[in-house]
Amino acid sequence: MEELPIGRRVAYWRSRRKMSQQVFADRLGKSKSWVDKVERGVRRLDKFSVVYEIADVLQVDVQLLLGKEPERRPDVVNGVDQVEVEEIRAALERYDQISAFFNAPPEPPPLGQLRKAVNHAWLTYQHAKCSMLTRALPKLLRDAQAAETAYAGTDDARTAAHLLSQVYQLASSTLRKLGEHELSWLAADRAIATAQRSGDPLLAGVGTYRVALSLLALGRARPALEVNVNVANRLAPGGSEPTTPERLSVYGMLLLQGAIAAARIGDTASVRDLLAGAGEAARALGGDQNHYWTSFGPTNVELHRAAAAVELGEGKLAVQTHHRLDPEGFGALLPERRAHHFLDIARGYAQIGDVEGASEMLLEGDRLAPSEIRCRPIAREVLTDVLRRSRGTPPPPIAELAENMGVAA
Repeated sequence: MEELPIGRRVAYWRSRRKMSQQVFADRLGKSKSWVDKVERGVRRLDKFSVVYEIADVLQVDVQLLLGKEPERRPDVVNGVDQVEVEEIRAALERYDQISAFFNAPPEPPPLGQLRKAVNHAWLTYQHAKCSMLTRALPKLLRDAQAAETAYAGTDDARTAAHLLSQVYQLASSTLRKLGEHELSWLAADRAIATAQRSGDPLLAGVGTYRVALSLLALGRARPALEVNVNVANRLAPGGSEPTTPERLSVYGMLLLQGAIAAARIGDTASVRDLLAGAGEAARALGGDQNHYWTSFGPTNVELHRAAAAVELGEGKLAVQTHHRLDPEGFGALLPERRAHHFLDIARGYAQIGDVEGASEMLLEGDRLAPSEIRCRPIAREVLTDVLRRSRGTPPPPIAELAENMGVAA
């Protein structure tokens, strides 16, 4: 879009924001005629202050208006429009709560409507539709931020904060998968602060392990281990609070994420203990469930057992764990969890030099949930390793996947 005149770019983003020329003009404090002339190129935009004001109203990075779209970075995003990632960044950079001190906050959507949108976003995430989610997240972030600001001090304040925390968690998990680790940590950190305002300790617990995942992605394994274990101890069964399925699920996931962090630093004793504790929680839960969008249960414990083995460099154990999975339980898990597991096992096969096995796991993941494979930098690394180890020409399915992911065969 960089070849378009700036007026056409303004019109493009105004249209994407579903804003009429009159509404846009009112928010700028200009006339509709002024907007029309700008968009048609009759009036030049030669003041940076005006361009920045337009970017603020349209809620986009000013570089996009100037025709400097962010370059697609192959180490970060593949299969997702980088413009959408920059829109998520712009939404996270907004501080509407401060603006509300000086101006009336933007009109928020009704909380019932927002709740439906958040639930739909979670389903989109767990069905591994990454491209669809990145397109939805910028508006969802802005709507949830506006809701929390608008409902502050009312009876609906906690509900609005609860929904915003969930949206921050969705953004964190999505950005982490795309390799945007600093942004992922920022969103997760905000999720915890917002969860505290919601008054829901279990939501804060879920936010905690998303912070830990971001820390782990940033190479901060020990702090990730500590934060998971510390909060898990506060939610452990046997305290003054009742041991509900929801509490067991959040507690168990904190232990599982702690096990992955412990594996990253080679702490095998902690890995063993944390997996054992998660296993007990899963047995008490009685089956795989999806409270607080955790997908926690006995099958997920085994998936994390395999993932921890990969982190410890024990590819053979990971593959053996994979073959012991209950097919029915594994098949009942949502696509994101299964595709993530296929990627972990592809890494396990690669560790023991089984190129064919690694290839098949990548292809299984791609058949199930293409975005989970094609959008993740770690998948590119595994595929690159597979291609490097392949003797002669790689099999056509792998060569085709490499071409689709932009990996040199």
